[in-house]
Amino acid sequence: MQDSVCDSLWRASAPAGPQLTQLEGEIEVQVAIVGGGFTGLSAALHLAQLGVSVALIEAQEVGFGGSGRNVGLVNAGVWMEPDQLDKTLGLEAGRTLYNTLAGAPELVFSLINKYHIQCETTRHGTLHAGVGKAGLTQLQRRCEQMRTRGAPVELLDTAEAQVRIGSTKFIGALFDPRAGTIQPLAYARGLAFAALKEGALLFDQSPLNSVRPSTEGWIVTTPKGQIRAEKVVLATNAYSEHGVKEQARKFVPIFYSQLASKPLSEAQLAKVLPNAEGVWDTCTVMSSFRLDQRGRLVFGGMGGEGKALSNWASQRVAELFPFLSQVEWEYAWSGKIAYSEDHLPHCQQLQHGLFSVAGYSGRGIGPGTMMGKELAEWFSGQRDSLSVPMTRLRNVPLRELKRLFYEVGAQTYHLGQKTHAID
Repeated sequence: MQDSVCDSLWRASAPAGPQLTQLEGEIEVQVAIVGGGFTGLSAALHLAQLGVSVALIEAQEVGFGGSGRNVGLVNAGVWMEPDQLDKTLGLEAGRTLYNTLAGAPELVFSLINKYHIQCETTRHGTLHAGVGKAGLTQLQRRCEQMRTRGAPVELLDTAEAQVRIGSTKFIGALFDPRAGTIQPLAYARGLAFAALKEGALLFDQSPLNSVRPSTEGWIVTTPKGQIRAEKVVLATNAYSEHGVKEQARKFVPIFYSQLASKPLSEAQLAKVLPNAEGVWDTCTVMSSFRLDQRGRLVFGGMGGEGKALSNWASQRVAELFPFLSQVEWEYAWSGKIAYSEDHLPHCQQLQHGLFSVAGYSGRGIGPGTMMGKELAEWFSGQRDSLSVPMTRLRNVPLRELKRLFYEVGAQTYHLGQKTHAID
């Protein structure tokens, strides 16, 4: 299955990232980080802020993986409904994680403001769009649970949802004003600049060869260098197959693909998402859509790239927005999600001083940024524990079979969906 980034809108439109070099020779720091995505970059930034020496290695370039390929919705919380979160983790741990991630968008936008990151920031909220009666029931349940916990969310009725989205195909929507949209690769590159400014060491084109214990801590090796560190964080998430294979077995990799249109006309933009919120729907095989800064419609769906997905996307857009006529796609790309069995992110202490963070299950911008900050505070003694419980995960049973099940299911859905299915 393709894992394509070459034709990504985000790569075409993001400001250039910092000019980094390969790791060569030996360096010694307090913390070494493997992975240049949101978690790793946030951890490096916040560790450096706190005066902790830190070095980060990235196999490709900053934001190469899911952090530079995702939809760019900065949402609060996790996929799981709040009541279910309490049942899964226990009341105290569930509320702790919920409250922490409720503040994740504020952290993201505050970093963007503090470091003047140019990443097409639009903080107009997001819309969780209800498809059919079952979708509306889900949104009603979520709204009640979130409002009980103090979230300023609003359940929009059919008429208002259709005006805000620009389509008659949704029965309602849950609006969260805390959220917004960004250009995700530009944000990742901006975090890298910020981390460098604070004193972190960053290296790209430096794939992990090994992590092995030493008398003082750990030795992280790459093809041309090595890092001696007291602690190591593995933050490669869905891109763990090359170098952190043992961690890859803890999650199921799922593809999510996106297409971006040519810029819409002013008349079209007056109808499609006139307030520029980001949207995702309640379908089991989820889809999402938003606008970029130039007025392109960015449409995404579960599954890898291919004719089935692009044909489905064109058909779906024609149903949602018939006034757009024939949409022309300029860009198409895909990336991988690390799907955990409980749909929650996890932090594992694999051995003393060796940690792994992964499993964002497709919601990594806010949680990944927050997790990096919490790790930095925990390592520096400013907090006693993490909001995400420390767990020891088992290998996913029948992992490859489950990956195929998700992919075939998405492709079958895209091939077989009829236009009336979204009514």
